[in-house]
Amino acid sequence: MDKDEQRKAESSSGTGEPTIGVKLAFCRWGAYNPNPSANLGGCREEHRQLLKFLRTTVCFLMLFGASSLASASAFVQGDEGQDIAMIQSKLSSLGYQVSADGDFGEQTTTAVQAFQRDHGLTDDGVVGAQTFRLLMGRDIPVSRDSSATAVRRLLQTANRYVGVPYVFGGTTPNGFDCSGFTRFVFANNGIQLPRAADEQFNVGQSVSYNRLQPGDLVFFSTYAPGASHSGIYLGNGQFISATSSRGIAIDRMESGYWGARYIGARRVL
Repeated sequence: MDKDEQRKAESSSGTGEPTIGVKLAFCRWGAYNPNPSANLGGCREEHRQLLKFLRTTVCFLMLFGASSLASASAFVQGDEGQDIAMIQSKLSSLGYQVSADGDFGEQTTTAVQAFQRDHGLTDDGVVGAQTFRLLMGRDIPVSRDSSATAVRRLLQTANRYVGVPYVFGGTTPNGFDCSGFTRFVFANNGIQLPRAADEQFNVGQSVSYNRLQPGDLVFFSTYAPGASHSGIYLGNGQFISATSSRGIAIDRMESGYWGARYIGARRVL
């Protein structure tokens, strides 16, 4: 390596001081030795620094990747169904206090945390990939990321607020109006909706009445022409919304009042 090449490489770090990688290359070429009397000890130090940097980078990527996978596929408090019942049954067979009712509640969370502590895991109460594998002896189902799971969680969120009072302009659990409620529920499940009902009526895809599915937004013309009331379809001809008389309530789509005012639905999930 000639002096011009050495100066060019040194200046590439932006400070006049060679980077670790450049220093290591210089050592190999015999062009850099900060301590000539140490039998290329400087090279060995730069080598150690480079390996330390690479190890730190690899560890970070592994931790980031693991946490991403855990958050993408997991059973959490509020989940329901056969998968939950199987988890509960396994926990119970291992001596943890939990009933196999298919409802991931506080009792199940406590049992999962105890299991995680007993096996040296972080006791967050979430049955992620690692916890599921140790508990069940197999990988977590890939279907955890399916749209059915997202819809179930959305409906669980919506039903949690039945009875919350109606407040005009309300957007929090202290009180909701219709579009404030739908926006809040979807936001808590990672989907951002516009604020007003008529604006929400323009998002997603239009859905005909006979093709309604749980999680669809349903719209009605009430106090003003067009979409002036919004709700969330629950299935079986029912929807949930913020009503001015009863707060968050569940009603029949084909009831005398709502059936006459229904104007359409949109699918955003």
